Amino acid sequence: MIQGKWFAPGENLSAEVLPVRAEVFGGSGPAADPEGWNTVVFADGVPAASGRIWWADGAFRLGEIGVIPSHRGRKLGDLVLRLLLFKAQSHFAREVRLICPEDTEGFFARLGFRPVSRLDGTVEMMIPGDEIELDSCKNCKKENCPNRK
Repeated sequence: MIQGKWFAPGENLSAEVLPVRAEVFGGSGPAADPEGWNTVVFADGVPAASGRIWWADGAFRLGEIGVIPSHRGRKLGDLVLRLLLFKAQSHFAREVRLICPEDTEGFFARLGFRPVSRLDGTVEMMIPGDEIELDSCKNCKKENCPNRK
């Protein structure tokens, strides 16, 4: 079973979010995040993916989006990204920005992020709030899909 959970700013991240970050990014971080909302996705009760959203410099920012290697290929990263975008959208975001390694640019581009700048193997990407599209069927090419109406 796949489940998601949100952590409000200031909540303790030690048991569920930090183990994912430690395995994906190495190291961990503070037990509480005073500025950001954090989400974790559980696969069969085990923390498998996480991400973070916060407000800074006039835009929502995304970061620390990662999936534990043994859980990759199950669309959990996509779910984390959609949860974060839903949070931004529900707060009427004008724009959402992130900085990611260049080799992950395509992952974010699938949901509408566009490159803004590049520096030392990373790319800053953004999507205007009014272009956030969380309906995965909108651009689907399957013609006989039962989800189409």
